[in-house]
Amino acid sequence: MNFAVSDTFASPDEVDEDPLHTLKILVAGGFGVGKTTLVGSVSEIRPLRTEETLTDKSTGVDDLEGLERKTTTTVAMDFGRLTFRGGVRLYLFGTPGQERFWFMWDQIAYGAVGAIVLADTRRLTASFASIDFFEQREIPFIVAVNCFDGARRYTIGEIRGALDVDPHVPVMLCDVRRKDLAKNVLVAMVEHALQHAGPPQP
Repeated sequence: MNFAVSDTFASPDEVDEDPLHTLKILVAGGFGVGKTTLVGSVSEIRPLRTEETLTDKSTGVDDLEGLERKTTTTVAMDFGRLTFRGGVRLYLFGTPGQERFWFMWDQIAYGAVGAIVLADTRRLTASFASIDFFEQREIPFIVAVNCFDGARRYTIGEIRGALDVDPHVPVMLCDVRRKDLAKNVLVAMVEHALQHAGPPQP
């Protein structure tokens, strides 16, 4: 199955309510890396969000270094949907990033064909737990580095070395606020997953 970025996604009137194939994709990564933003920027439906306001109770529990402006956090998952032309639909599940919610990851990951690990170069160590999770469960994943305003820029090679991911794992730069760039990440994830599993069966 081939995907071309220029004509990959169905327009609203082309969306089939009974797609030929469905794929479950996870969006993972550390606290505050942009998972909710990615799901929201590409979803063709109003995304389901389980965000709650951060309170004083999170002090000393959630690491807010470099995230002083963050006021909400995902406490269960984000959910969105995106349809490819040709009848392939992605169901996107964003995982919560804080360690206290990691117990839910196995349930959310059930049935997933692949995952996107979002990373922030200011806090790369926050990505290690997600990378370890998918490596141990042999779930194909790619690393997408969300380029935050004001963050120092690094090459793909530098990031790959710092994260110590296998050479076959795609690593790419993105800005998940931009719909076109976020969609490129999804295309890369689907292509990587299909290389491991072959085309989806009807």
